[in-house]
Amino acid sequence: MAALVRLVQRVSSSRTFARVAPHFLPAVDRAVHRLTGGRALLSARMLPGVVLTSTGARSGQARRTPLACMPERGTGDDTWVLIGSNFGRPGHPAWTANLLKHPDAEISWKGQDIPVRARLLRGAEREAAWAAVLDFWPPYARYQARIEREIRLFRLERRQSR
Repeated sequence: MAALVRLVQRVSSSRTFARVAPHFLPAVDRAVHRLTGGRALLSARMLPGVVLTSTGARSGQARRTPLACMPERGTGDDTWVLIGSNFGRPGHPAWTANLLKHPDAEISWKGQDIPVRARLLRGAEREAAWAAVLDFWPPYARYQARIEREIRLFRLERRQSR
């Protein structure tokens, strides 16, 4: 299994993957998520994943985005870090703009819908989270090395339902 993980890490950090994956992985993940009643994501076979429902920054409409995430240990499953890597492509992913404008969102996590509030990490808090992210999934370092922008990190914290 360790060899498979290393292979997936090498492939997922390639420029070819960054060009191709955004065109099919999200659609496949949304379909698998829908077919399993929110219990599974195909990409979660290697990395934990959520489906983020955020409010569009410009449209104001609900946007559903399957994303890899880093659940934070020792928090009772109450916080997650989302990594705005955009597969190592130059621009920030759209969902990050959505969370900056509308931080209240919802995630589907292991078949459960959870209301969350997103917070962009900055400074020392971001640096600590980035170190944890790189330990969690080393290919993010290659993504960052390929681009000039700083990859946005968001901490999602559980909030009370409205």
